[in-house]
Amino acid sequence: MGYVTQDSWDAHYREGRSFRPLDDAEVTLLRELVPAPPGGGHALDVGCGLGELARHLATAGYTVDALDHAPAALGIAEQTPPAPGTVRFVRCDIERDPLDCLHSSYDLIAFRLSYAFIGDRTRVMRRLRERLSPGGAVVVITPVAAAVPADRRGIALDEEEIALLSAGWHTAERHDAAGLAFLVLRDPASGPVTYRGKGRPSPHALTGAGVVVTDEAGHVLLGRSRKGTWELPGGKNDGGESFAEAAVRELEEETGLTAGAADARVLAILMDAVHGMPRVTAAVRVVDFRGEPAVREPDLISRWEWHDIADLPTLAADLFTPSAHVLDVVWPGLLPDLPPVHRYPLA
Repeated sequence: MGYVTQDSWDAHYREGRSFRPLDDAEVTLLRELVPAPPGGGHALDVGCGLGELARHLATAGYTVDALDHAPAALGIAEQTPPAPGTVRFVRCDIERDPLDCLHSSYDLIAFRLSYAFIGDRTRVMRRLRERLSPGGAVVVITPVAAAVPADRRGIALDEEEIALLSAGWHTAERHDAAGLAFLVLRDPASGPVTYRGKGRPSPHALTGAGVVVTDEAGHVLLGRSRKGTWELPGGKNDGGESFAEAAVRELEEETGLTAGAADARVLAILMDAVHGMPRVTAAVRVVDFRGEPAVREPDLISRWEWHDIADLPTLAADLFTPSAHVLDVVWPGLLPDLPPVHRYPLA
């Protein structure tokens, strides 16, 4: 589903709506798999809602920071008895606000029925796991797409999304909690990003543009391809269409972001080979755009995420090779061990 605004969540809670209550199966798994350390520990509940999980973790021996960006939810949570003496409710948008309000380290970071609502999941998880104590765990409790109606798909994760989430950890356990996936992730894995293609392209796919756009915070936009790679917006240019024109057209068709050809700067022409055929890619930097990214071609891209640039060399999933070459034009030397490419920089 991705990012949901504060106003939408406030309306949700003011109308008296909530989510599935914490049940015995979840409580049993929490007790057996992530007990509080001797003497107590620190836990972070991300997207705490009305605070049910936070209060349970407090009774289990954790000191809990419970985060949500809906004031309506936090107001109800703080007034719900019993008064949680070891729970601190914090108004925080985990995607957009600074994380200065957080503790320096946590023994447990939990997402209960909240992870599917995060748009930039990869970036958020990378920043939070930096605060995970040695030996600590991240727990993600989520509906699974195959078990929910089609019109409820946005509240759940599918198998590819679960695999991508698990890929960034040395240990990833999956359990069943009365129909919910109960994921326990330990020991973050960070290695050099790898590169691969997506199979043999159609003949027309030999020329095109890769588009680099960044948000106000300097994050770069990447899409999760249905063929299993992260990639920049972009695609084939039509006959008689310049690379800059192709870039802004593909950007709007794929993400909904709009820009003019004057906002697109062609920085270099790149040439490599795929299945023995030459492939030409224009590295295009779009310096101004309007709108918010949305999935416009769901058969090709499952979602768009803003990524921290510093995370690109250690992505836990493959980066589409032409996108890697384009990123290297904008941030030379950032990505290690790139496949060969001929580069023709432009003034």
